Amino acid sequence: MNRNIFANFAENKNVDTLTMDKVPILWVDDEIDLLKPHILFLQEKGYEVETATNGEDALDKINKNTYDIVLLDENMPGLTGIETLTRIKNKHADLPVIMITKSEEEHIMEEAIGSKIADFLIKPVNPNQILLALKKNLDNKRLISEKTTSAYQQEFRNISMALSDRLSWKEWKEAYRKLVFWELELQGSSDASMSEILSSQKSEANNLFCKYIENNYTKWLKTPDDPSVPTMSNTLMKKNVLPIVDASPDPVFFVLIDNLRYDQWRIIQPVISEYFKLQEEDMYMAILPTATQYARNAIFAGLMPSEIETRFPNSWLNDEEEGGKNMHEGEFLTDLLKRMRKDYKHSYTKITNHNDGKALVENVHSMMQNKLNVIVYNFVDMLSHARTEMEMIRELADDEAAYRSLTLSWFEHSPLFEALKVISEKKSKIIITTDHGTIRVKNPTKIIGDRSVNTNLRYKQGRNLNYEKREVFEIKNPADGMLPRQHLSQTFVFAKTDNFFAYPNNYNYYVTYYKDTLQHGGISLEEMIIPFAVLSSK
Repeated sequence: MNRNIFANFAENKNVDTLTMDKVPILWVDDEIDLLKPHILFLQEKGYEVETATNGEDALDKINKNTYDIVLLDENMPGLTGIETLTRIKNKHADLPVIMITKSEEEHIMEEAIGSKIADFLIKPVNPNQILLALKKNLDNKRLISEKTTSAYQQEFRNISMALSDRLSWKEWKEAYRKLVFWELELQGSSDASMSEILSSQKSEANNLFCKYIENNYTKWLKTPDDPSVPTMSNTLMKKNVLPIVDASPDPVFFVLIDNLRYDQWRIIQPVISEYFKLQEEDMYMAILPTATQYARNAIFAGLMPSEIETRFPNSWLNDEEEGGKNMHEGEFLTDLLKRMRKDYKHSYTKITNHNDGKALVENVHSMMQNKLNVIVYNFVDMLSHARTEMEMIRELADDEAAYRSLTLSWFEHSPLFEALKVISEKKSKIIITTDHGTIRVKNPTKIIGDRSVNTNLRYKQGRNLNYEKREVFEIKNPADGMLPRQHLSQTFVFAKTDNFFAYPNNYNYYVTYYKDTLQHGGISLEEMIIPFAVLSSK
């Protein structure tokens, strides 16, 4: 990565503030002559201050001129400040107004706040108080953006130095946590160059993470109980979930929101925290392929896919077989609890539509009788697929920030959130996690195979596959990845970083249609390092 980019950035930021346009404000006060020192102070700070001594004159000026903000005295003869404020808001709802008053009476404050004032100051005010109020309301976004940019500029070097080392699993989680933190911080920044730099750094991290997976993945599967091995889909229940259920005197709700990336969790977490206390936030690793058929079945069976096929030959379906691939999760869970000698009273509920969600809300009280309640909520995966297939959803989720916003909007209005609020009313514990994440794919990589090859864009399995070896992680012997073997010459290959598989036939159409869509099944930070959070009702 070109580290001189920050030097260029710094040069571009050396702008003389005196050349900036002055900010027009209107100050309304019947004793405005006494405020001349304050006005001169603001003019020196770059504000163009016009004045009025009563409400009528103020309204007349506001109707004729454009102001960025109004300073309004509450106690004036004629139209009072509150009356003037009401008239301003009736015609100029977006114009911020700072109310200034001598009175500290609660009803005046409540009336002003109810009329959507931007700020409230008590006389006597000094010039710096006024300046702070103006900056808070007019320059807030710019100041936060500049501070965030400066902070990331410093953290960039720390992250880059960390990535240059041979990271452990714990260190990879921390590196990804930092990258997501800055992604969320910078999404509100007005400086697009910083987001581009972060995107480049994240891409570099993903390349290194893929090498980490290639070097370690099959080794981990041979020693799942080694403390240095990440908790993975097949060990999640044993290592992370059941110990919590054992220790909790209250009902535990294990909520799996399908296809929920760590950044999406960070977006909905503040909403959930209004009702629950966050006790633990961690991440675990999704198995390969990072697809529902493999990862979610592995969670509830506590087994790798080849082990599930052996133990449940009538329940496991391979890629090319017809039928639902996740129809037996409840059966797998019951079997897991028996193997682990847990005689919990438990329930398993899968939500695939809105009516199921409403039924969940109604059933929460009866679930309180169970030691463990598993809820699988299918929505985010459908959202990511809908973004591929529906132009309107593509437009609504045009970039990562918009996709996160869409996820948050869904969650806030979902039956799942309603159910969680009902759960929060009783002593309980909830675990929120997912089965895998998703990544926005950018770069096509060609692959050739016969008709039996599966359709997933991020992993392929089949006979006689032809592909560019340096662009994939290949498992030539499915047993090494603890994956089902369907043919003697079968190979699994996984797309790395933001690549996606494309066939040479009709290549250009295929690439145009799928480029920039959200996919899963391969290797990336977004797909494999996924959230695991433990919360308790307040």
